[in-house]
Amino acid sequence: MAISTVRVKINGVWTNLTLNSDTGEYEGTITAPAVTSYNQSGHYYPVTIEVTNDAGTVVVKDSTDEALGDLLQLVVKERIKPVITLESPSDGAYVQNNVTPIVFTVADETNGSGVKEDTIVLKVDDNIVSLTKTSISDGYRCTYTPAFAIEDGRHTINISAQDNDGNVAEEIDASYTIDTIPPTLTLTSPTKKITNQPSCTVSGVTNDESSSPVSVTITLNDDIYVSAEIDAAGNFSEDFTLSEGDNNIVVVSTDRSGRSTSIAKTIKLDTTIPQITGIIFEPNPVDVSQLVRITLQVQ
Repeated sequence: MAISTVRVKINGVWTNLTLNSDTGEYEGTITAPAVTSYNQSGHYYPVTIEVTNDAGTVVVKDSTDEALGDLLQLVVKERIKPVITLESPSDGAYVQNNVTPIVFTVADETNGSGVKEDTIVLKVDDNIVSLTKTSISDGYRCTYTPAFAIEDGRHTINISAQDNDGNVAEEIDASYTIDTIPPTLTLTSPTKKITNQPSCTVSGVTNDESSSPVSVTITLNDDIYVSAEIDAAGNFSEDFTLSEGDNNIVVVSTDRSGRSTSIAKTIKLDTTIPQITGIIFEPNPVDVSQLVRITLQVQ
């Protein structure tokens, strides 16, 4: 008996094998399917072998064969890592809410093995937290909402995951800062409510322990707007020219989370000069050591 043909079918494609005269074995080279076998039934591609002798007898074996079935299962793995995307809060963000949710996605490539759900891990400040996972195309959207308020300050995020073929995603390392307290703001000048000097210096000090540096804006009469320079200690000082009459000054200090503190003052500029229009002494002349009534007429 002589063997006439030996061929193998994988993923619907037949490949003829060639006899190796040195070993007496039939050999061939194929290109593995372009898609992972994880999504196939049993997580493998079934292989069919067909052997025909010169008498025309055909023997077929496949993955269901009791003796050879386990050997006729081709496992194909893809090598593309899933991708983790942090949606919110963004790296370096400042937030006002101390129960701000952390939202991110983990997605594998189309026709990939898919994200292995139990490998998705979120650590907040190095502690593993529980996630709500919702299926999306090729992966999951994950949300962590703190059950209790997280203290003000900087907090770290670490996210890891892998797909069902064992490809490990690039981890996400990020941080965000919670700031629920508005900045402090104190004005040291001006101190008067009325003045005869047009020049006016607006100065003070501001600070925010959680999210310095802060910014300070000063508005005069709703039409002059200045962003003040602030030194390392939180001091600021800007000069303005007042208009005759009431002048409204508003100072606003805003931290990086968007919280603000404001102080409003009204200063009156009065440059008018008093005019004395009349003086009366009664009586005049007056006896020594006697009382004299004085009347002034002033405008």
